[in-house]
Amino acid sequence: MDAWIPITIAAAFLQNLRSALQKHLRGRLGTRGASFVRFGYGFPLALAYVAALHLGLGYGLPAPGLDFALWAVIGGLAQIYATILLVHLFSLRNFAVGTAYSKTEPVQAALFGFLLLGERLSAGAVMAIAVGVVGVMLISIARAPLSWRTLGAALFGRTALIGIASGAIFGMSAVAYRSAALALEGPNAVMQAAVTLACVTGFQTVYMLIWMLIRDRQEIIRVAQSWRSSALVGLSGVLGSACWFTAMALQPVAYVRALGQVELVFTFAASFFLFKERVNRLELLGCLLIVSGILGLLLN
Repeated sequence: MDAWIPITIAAAFLQNLRSALQKHLRGRLGTRGASFVRFGYGFPLALAYVAALHLGLGYGLPAPGLDFALWAVIGGLAQIYATILLVHLFSLRNFAVGTAYSKTEPVQAALFGFLLLGERLSAGAVMAIAVGVVGVMLISIARAPLSWRTLGAALFGRTALIGIASGAIFGMSAVAYRSAALALEGPNAVMQAAVTLACVTGFQTVYMLIWMLIRDRQEIIRVAQSWRSSALVGLSGVLGSACWFTAMALQPVAYVRALGQVELVFTFAASFFLFKERVNRLELLGCLLIVSGILGLLLN
């Protein structure tokens, strides 16, 4: 099995864990605060990860250049705003459906990857991604009454548009991160991904701290007071990001993000067992289509 496959599955699991913890925090923190903890508490861990690779395993430190800095800033800003949209989405729909809307990302990542990096996909991979996206859309309309009006609202209403926008910005962020990692001339993909993660997380921490100092200083106090839960978000977030960055340094973004839709399987488990949210048959069918799309992707 290629290394990027188990790395991506681990990333999806950790991302789901982080989102579940962020949903829990959303009751005590505002949208900005619940989004910030992912970066602020993750930054020291990202630095420790780079230090462990450099001092423990002897990997050399790559020298970032202007291209790296540009892609890192683009990716970092895109991830901040995509995360804010996703956290806001949790307040509009349940945890599973909120995540499902953002999972249109693989198609959008494939488009950005083609436009920005010239990455092409096989016909079989395109079909597999399409099956997965159909599953996502089924999940998004599963709780809407069956009429053209309600169907249109479910697919093109405010909630759907916020979710799709979140997926698009996440897709842009993923392509930018792959570009940043590839711009580094490091010893291997693992070190390139680690340095990219540390630099991006540091930038995001400073950016959001300044933003909260200007807009809502009390939110910084609330973030500090919730340090136990917030530290878990930071830990799961930085571990998940390390896996995502490594997988995307090894494989085109569209493949990685398409396989990452396995997160929805973990999401439904969290939705049912942690948040006691009911899952209906159409949502289960959508989940099965997503798994089918993932299996088709791996076969191709």
